[in-house]
Amino acid sequence: MNNAAIDYLPIAFTFLVAAGFVVTTLFVTHRLGPHRKTKKKLDTFECGIEVQGNARVPFSVKYFLVAILFVLFDVEVIFMYPWAVNFKGPEGLGIVGFIEMMTFLLFLIIGFYYIMKRGALKWEE
Repeated sequence: MNNAAIDYLPIAFTFLVAAGFVVTTLFVTHRLGPHRKTKKKLDTFECGIEVQGNARVPFSVKYFLVAILFVLFDVEVIFMYPWAVNFKGPEGLGIVGFIEMMTFLLFLIIGFYYIMKRGALKWEE
C-alpha cells in the first residue's frame, strides 16, 4: 500500500469499530430484551397525555415550505461568515472576493424576490 492509503487506515478502523458497536448493540438488545407484547405496552404514549383523535391530521404545506426556506437562507448566511472573517482589506480577499460575494448576494436577493413574488410566505389563502 502507498502512503495515501495508509493515511486513511485510522478512519476505516474507526468506522468499523463504530459499525460493529451499533450492530452488536442492536443484536444484543433484541436477543436479551423482553418479548412481552400487551395492549398497554403497544398503546400510543405521548408525554403522559391520553391520545385524542387521529395523529395523521394533514398539515398545510406552508409550514414545511417556511421551514425549508428558513434552512435555505440560514445556510446561505453561514456561507457569508468565512467571507466576512477573511475579508481584511487589501491583504485579504480583495476586490475579487468582494465581487464574488456581491454576486452571491445578488443571487440570494433574486431568490428571495422570486419567493415573495410567488407568495410563498403569505398565510392568507
